[in-house]
Amino acid sequence: MTALVRDPVRLAARPGRRPPTAGAASLALRPLLDPPRRAARVIAVFPAALYLEMRGAPEPRVLAVVTSDAGRLPNAVVIVATRRDHPFRSVREGGEAFVGDGRVEADGLNVRIRRWWDPSPALGALQPAALARGVRALEAELAAAGALTAAGTAGGGLAGHPDPAALAEACAAGDLAAAVEAAERIVGLGPGLTPSGDDILCGLLVALRLVGDAARHGGTAVWLADWLGAAVTADAGTRTTALAATLLHCAAQGNAGAEVTAVLRCVAGHEPASAAVRRLLAVGHTSGADLAHGVLSGCRAVLALTAPAVRRVPRVTA
Repeated sequence: MTALVRDPVRLAARPGRRPPTAGAASLALRPLLDPPRRAARVIAVFPAALYLEMRGAPEPRVLAVVTSDAGRLPNAVVIVATRRDHPFRSVREGGEAFVGDGRVEADGLNVRIRRWWDPSPALGALQPAALARGVRALEAELAAAGALTAAGTAGGGLAGHPDPAALAEACAAGDLAAAVEAAERIVGLGPGLTPSGDDILCGLLVALRLVGDAARHGGTAVWLADWLGAAVTADAGTRTTALAATLLHCAAQGNAGAEVTAVLRCVAGHEPASAAVRRLLAVGHTSGADLAHGVLSGCRAVLALTAPAVRRVPRVTA
């Protein structure tokens, strides 16, 4: 069993050379980091993160290198540095990089992978009554933060757009065809490296799979995650950004960022929801709210599909 083991440790410097920075990598990145060293391209640089794309590689094609005080995406390598240390100041957007042999190298940045962390943790067995309490707790925290009102979700990049609500309703009904239709309309919808529609889908897919796997009688939710994930990732590389396409592939496999995982642990009753929800909502400009809305839709759908009074055979309508 492989697990996250504490934070990365600093490596000793070699005489006359800049020492490598230790990193903790998501297990989702093993297909990129274990093989021999290959060329990559820097597609974006920020104070707390940089993103590298492996041309022609299978998913995950995009790797994130992030500081220890940044959000932890499911495709991230976390390094021992904060944004105040300016670890990416020498890295140029569009520059050449190399990934493989357990390393990430780009314009003077040299990261050696020393530890691994699991982006798809098990939530443990979850009974329907406990799931209902967890969903109510999540709703209460989102409402307290202004991200949920009596009229529906608030904030986020697609507030007021009809398709996220249609997607949530279709999932709760177990209607795959209607869910796919609504999901395909929001793939790539919105500005930025991770458009709002993709963030919503990522939160939804992860919740369906991880909470569905934990919940009693959650097979229908996992089935829905399988097919819905396959549909939205089939041509994601041509419909959205490279980073968003990778994150959709990660979510379809049940891989989540640390902030999303913390909220799902709250739903499963392992910790209080307030701090975790605040951390998630603070991610990005709208990404946190969009992810939270997707997580809530997924958790509500699992609850609807597992409740004895409404549990049904999944529908595949024409």
